[in-house]
Amino acid sequence: MDKNQTLQMIGAISDANGVSGFEDLVVETVRKHANGLGRFEEDSLRNLYIYRKENKGGRLIVQLDAHSDEVGFMVQAIRPDGTLQMIPLGGWVNSNIPAHRVWVRNADGEYIPGITASIPPHYLTEAQRNAPLDIRDITVDIGAVSREEAIEKFHIRIGEPIAPDVSFEYQEKHDLMFGKSFDCRLGCASIISTLQELEGTELDVDVIGGIASQEEVGVRGASLTCRQIKPDIAIVFEGCPADDTSVAAYEVQTAIKRGPMLRHIDARMITNPRFQRYALNLCKELEIPVQEAVRRAGATNGAAIHLSNHGVPTIVIGVPVRYAHTHYGISSYDDYQNGVRLACEILKRLNEKVIRSF
Repeated sequence: MDKNQTLQMIGAISDANGVSGFEDLVVETVRKHANGLGRFEEDSLRNLYIYRKENKGGRLIVQLDAHSDEVGFMVQAIRPDGTLQMIPLGGWVNSNIPAHRVWVRNADGEYIPGITASIPPHYLTEAQRNAPLDIRDITVDIGAVSREEAIEKFHIRIGEPIAPDVSFEYQEKHDLMFGKSFDCRLGCASIISTLQELEGTELDVDVIGGIASQEEVGVRGASLTCRQIKPDIAIVFEGCPADDTSVAAYEVQTAIKRGPMLRHIDARMITNPRFQRYALNLCKELEIPVQEAVRRAGATNGAAIHLSNHGVPTIVIGVPVRYAHTHYGISSYDDYQNGVRLACEILKRLNEKVIRSF
């Protein structure tokens, strides 16, 4: 895996604006970086399918999954003062939203800059200061001075997406990636890296990548991809919320720089225990650093995939992401690399006998 080329790919996919339902630029970027790895298809939900060029047909199918959307917002209304009222797309903590740059798509298809704004402390009553921040108290300011100017000069209209404005950075000294939408653009990049690493390798299975839309609003895209792909087994790549700065030390299960995370359970899937143990034992055998997690909440596209076909053994390979579902994420490239390595080693060993044993 060429590190510099991989980081350039991760940066390009991360920087692409693509909140739920508006993933077009992400799909375009993934197509560019996956060019030559196989045949592409798309559906009306902007799900992207990558059929590995070495597939032969008539064999068991492995679905590699990731989702293309990021958490963001949608323009709900234009206020008389020219600021934009919005609704969230995906899960946000309201107090994390204000005072950040965003991109607002206008009627011309351009993304124009804005700032998420709330009432300054100078104009808040004591009661307002102590009250929880409501999403209706947060607006996007694009610099317009009236509703008319926002419409006529900035070409704003309702129903348009709003995405965080963050540029990818990598710190070589500390092996740290900083950027937006690591949940789950790191997963999208992982599918490409996996296909690149296995290019020309003889496998006993066919492999199809499914870059699914609208995960953040209820795993909607994956509900279609699994019906299209009809997998016999699946690997879900995710950017998983890191817990190493959020819980007591003894509870930490998803820390950065300790390897990818394999979850045993979340709110919508009990991971197939036989496939899970197979992956964990492989990590031990090959000395791939890995973490195990038991999650009370959260979910992935595995929720839809594992219940499709006649039941699909599914594991989640998660790259830990500090501060997921905010403007900024922090992840380790080494964790990303080890997640891809694990997926490749699993795929090299999968055959009908192994899959049927799960």
